[in-house]
Amino acid sequence: MTIYFVAGEVSADNHGAALMRSLRELDLGLKFIGRGGPEMQEIAGKQFKNWIGDAAVLGLWEVLRKYGYFRKEFRETLAEIMESKPDAVVLIDYPGFNLRLARALRRQSRRQKVIYYISPQVWAWNRGRIKKMALSLDLVLCIFPFESDLYNESGLRAVFVGHPMIERLQACKLDVERDPNLIGLFPGSRLREVRKIFPVMIETARLLLEAKPTLRFQVAAASEELAREMSPATGALDQLQNRQRIQIRVGETATLMQRAFAGIVASGSATLEAAYFRMPFVLIYKVAWPTYLAARLVVNVKYLGMPNLLAGKEVVPEFIQHRAEPGAVAKAVRLLMENARARAQMTSEFDAMITKLGGTGASDRAARAIMEELGMD
Repeated sequence: MTIYFVAGEVSADNHGAALMRSLRELDLGLKFIGRGGPEMQEIAGKQFKNWIGDAAVLGLWEVLRKYGYFRKEFRETLAEIMESKPDAVVLIDYPGFNLRLARALRRQSRRQKVIYYISPQVWAWNRGRIKKMALSLDLVLCIFPFESDLYNESGLRAVFVGHPMIERLQACKLDVERDPNLIGLFPGSRLREVRKIFPVMIETARLLLEAKPTLRFQVAAASEELAREMSPATGALDQLQNRQRIQIRVGETATLMQRAFAGIVASGSATLEAAYFRMPFVLIYKVAWPTYLAARLVVNVKYLGMPNLLAGKEVVPEFIQHRAEPGAVAKAVRLLMENARARAQMTSEFDAMITKLGGTGASDRAARAIMEELGMD
């Protein structure tokens, strides 16, 4: 049995690797091919392509700028699948590429099963596309509880398997107390995000220090490259304060989320991680104006942050685009630091929200669903 995987971002590489491990536990003879990141390549072998560095992009302009690259990769991916004739193609997130690939596969061949894992959030931007997706996909593995009902009602077979993030984060839990003078800054994992969002965080930190000079800040950097990008701004803040008040930490997101008294988090998967670790936080997000305006035309949800979408209300204050103003963000952070009732209310909402995500074992459930689809249960 051969399974072809397509994952285009770091988080998808993490989830894909966990899924591969669970599949191998069910059948040691499975062969994995395709494209993803270093974690998936380590399991599948050198024939598996690591393309994450080039494939992970953010925003309309960056996609258009790399159009030639994606067109070439799309043709190569399709040709590889047609040549290798896998028993199943598992598409992980990355909807701009993967939904087009699913349609192309269905037009050319019905031989292999096409399964989508970490389903595209069409409920946020175009629910009408679900019926079209049903023509291309055999099965969708959902990570949020409301998705499976939505897909099944539209004729697309779907199974809720739970969020794979839970099993990863559970292994990172620490028995530590929160530092009442420590604030965590989480500016995102992409360079374009950081360049837009981090200046707002730095100015917010400066305002918070004016109000409470004993505060310290730590920045969660997803890579050494991002740490270097942010270093001049942190150095300038320290120079202004005449002492070190802000540190950059690479690869310590989970630890910081458990030690910080409050946080400022860029919209994305980190917001669910913060909720899991019960860190009170505010959400901010900024992108290039063309990207923002294009998104406004298609996105049809009231909230941007997943914790708020799951709760159906604004549990976490959101500061998006022009509203991401340092004074307003600082005021919201101070409320979370100084108001015990506000903190308790937010963490209570987090507990209820995380319970809905299915607990541990998402990768195992997803693996069993794939094997059942292949008739190997």
